[in-house]
Amino acid sequence: MSDALSAFGNDPWWVIGLKALLIFVILVLLTLFNIWWERRVVARMQHRIGPNVHGPFGLLQSLADGVKLAFKEDLIPKAADKVVFVLAPVIVVVPAFVTFSVIPFGPEVNFFGHQTPLQLTDMPVAVLFVMAIASIGIYGIVLGGWSSGSTYSLLGGLRSSAQMISYEVAMGLALVAVFMYAGSMSTSDIVAAQDNLWFGLILLPSFIIYSIAMVGETNRAPFDLPEAEGELVGGFHTEYSSLKFALFFLAEYINMATVSALATTLFLGGWHAPFWIDEFWAGANEGYWPVLWFFGKVLFFIFIFIWLRGSLPRLRYDQFMAFGWKRLIPISLVWIVAVATMRVARNEGVFDEGFGSNPQFWLIVIGVLLAVLLLTFFLPEKDADEVAPTSAAPRTGGFPVPPMPAGGAVRGAAAPLVFRSEADREVSNG
Repeated sequence: MSDALSAFGNDPWWVIGLKALLIFVILVLLTLFNIWWERRVVARMQHRIGPNVHGPFGLLQSLADGVKLAFKEDLIPKAADKVVFVLAPVIVVVPAFVTFSVIPFGPEVNFFGHQTPLQLTDMPVAVLFVMAIASIGIYGIVLGGWSSGSTYSLLGGLRSSAQMISYEVAMGLALVAVFMYAGSMSTSDIVAAQDNLWFGLILLPSFIIYSIAMVGETNRAPFDLPEAEGELVGGFHTEYSSLKFALFFLAEYINMATVSALATTLFLGGWHAPFWIDEFWAGANEGYWPVLWFFGKVLFFIFIFIWLRGSLPRLRYDQFMAFGWKRLIPISLVWIVAVATMRVARNEGVFDEGFGSNPQFWLIVIGVLLAVLLLTFFLPEKDADEVAPTSAAPRTGGFPVPPMPAGGAVRGAAAPLVFRSEADREVSNG
C-alpha cells in the first residue's frame, strides 16, 4: 500500500459521516448553482437576461424550480410497470452521489481537531470504481425507458444506453495512458504524480478524447440524442413527472460534476494550485486553499459543457456513434501503444543521454500530432452543393422532368427542364 493510501481507514465514525454529509450537501448546492449558471450563460450568449428575480442575481431560481417540481402532481402511466418505474430514478441518482467518494478535494487538513485527508476514501483501483459505479446508472435509464410503457421512452432508453456504453469504451481507453504514466489507479496517487507537470499537457490526446467522451457520456448537447425533442419527445424520461423527473434531472447535473471532477483529478493536477502559483506562494497547496483550486477547475469544465450547449447544433445519431467507434477508439489504441513504448524505452535507458533525452518531450510531440489528427475530423467536408449539376438525357415517354443532379443541384438555381420533343415544349409554353 502506498503512503497516500495508508492515510485512509483510520478516521473515527463521526468524521466519515460528516465527510459523507458534506459531499451530499456540496453536490446538491453545486447542482442548483450549475442550473442557474447555465441559464445565465446561455441567456448572455443569446442576448437575453436570464433568471434575475428570485434572490440576488436570481440565485434562488433553481431552488424555486425544485420546489415547484416537488409539488407537481405525480403521474404514473397506466401501462407502466409501477415498481420498476419508481425504482429507475433511484438507480440513476444514487451512483451519481457514490462516485464522489473517491475524489480528492485537498491534502490532509485539521478537520475539527482530527488530521484527515479531504477525501472520503481511496483504494488501489479508485478510478475503476468510479467507472463501474457510473455504469450502474445506465441500468436506471434503460429500465426507466422500458417501464414507462411508451415507445418514445423505450427508444430513448435504448439509444441512451448504446451511446453511454460506446463512449465509456473510449473514455476507459483514454485513462489507460494515465494509469501507465502514474503507475497507479488510486486518485490520490495520480494527483501526487502531477506535482510538477499536469497529465493534460503530457498526455494531450488522452485529455482531448476524455473531454469529448465525457460530453457523450452525460448525454449533453450536442450529443443529447437520447432526448431529441423532434424525434423522441423527451427521451427515456418522457412519462416522468414531479420528484421522479427531478431525480433524473439531478443525476444529469451531478454526472456533469463527476466527470468534470475526474477530469480535474486525472489531467489538471487535481487540487494542486493552477499556473504553478505554489512556486512563489508556499502555502498555496496547504490547508483549505486547494479546495478553491479544485472547484475552480471543475467549474471550468462545467462552463465548457454550457458553452457547447449554447453553440453547437445536435449531431445526427449515426455520425455520433461512428465518430466514437471509428475515430476515438482507434486513436486511443495508437496512443496507448505510443505511451507504452515510451515507458519501456525509458526503463531500458534509451533516453539516458543524447538529443531529446527527456521522454516527456517525445510524448508531448507525439501527443500534439495525434491531437491535430483527431481535430481534423471536425473540419467541414466539401459541400455537395458545390458540385455542378449534369444534364439528364431525355426519356422516351412521360412528362417533362428536371435533370437528376450528380451530387446535388446548386442551391437557389432553377434547374432546366428536359423535354422529350419539340411538341412537349410547345405544350409547356402554351
